[in-house]
Amino acid sequence: MPAAKPLPPVGTEPFGLFTFRAPENGLWRKWRGLESDLAKERTVLEQCRENAAGCPPNAAQFLRLINAVKFKSGRDRLDEANRAVNQAIRYVSDFTQHGEADRWTAPLATFATGKGDCEDYAIAKYIALIEAGFAREDLRLVLGRDRAIRQDHAVLAALLDGHWLILDSRRSELIDDGELGNFTPMFAINGRGVQLFAAPYAKRLPLDDGLDATPAAADAADAEWTGAESADAASPLPGFLPLFM
Repeated sequence: MPAAKPLPPVGTEPFGLFTFRAPENGLWRKWRGLESDLAKERTVLEQCRENAAGCPPNAAQFLRLINAVKFKSGRDRLDEANRAVNQAIRYVSDFTQHGEADRWTAPLATFATGKGDCEDYAIAKYIALIEAGFAREDLRLVLGRDRAIRQDHAVLAALLDGHWLILDSRRSELIDDGELGNFTPMFAINGRGVQLFAAPYAKRLPLDDGLDATPAAADAADAEWTGAESADAASPLPGFLPLFM
């Protein structure tokens, strides 16, 4: 009998993939701009903790949410962050709210209007969990393509007890990353910056651990996440490997 074909290695990132540093592009600029906004908002939150009477209403609201998340533990902490942010924000597209295709908004700015789109939900959950004590290195803002509805989409992935759970603005419940069947992940973002997902099979990108992986974007410099609906979004972007077709 012929030897069984070995299974491909499984990565430790969400969806069982690997990641590598994305080239400088528009996402890096957006992320660095957001990091600057987050640093300013962190100062506001610190001032609110010292002087609750002088705290702006949006910051006070977000602090109450953080404290509710902090009061929980384990999966309940993730569940509280997901449900609370989903209930606090009403979905409005960036074009409708800001007149542009894709704007990333820090949580206090989002809570000031009570409106946002998918990445604003994910960013608010990311910061709420970090402020509540969840390990930053166990969180990923994941940008990808929802093939079922022909639209780019953003979620938050959180690592708990060795499993990645997805916090989604469209779902009140947490789901395992393996259950997001129509979602093609493109980019993962956290304190390391912008990372491209890579499939753990075939050719030919050596990674730090010695394994080979196929990059999710064969021409990474052209990889682009618009955050907006596209007529051909049901198909992978040019240069993207359909990881879950």
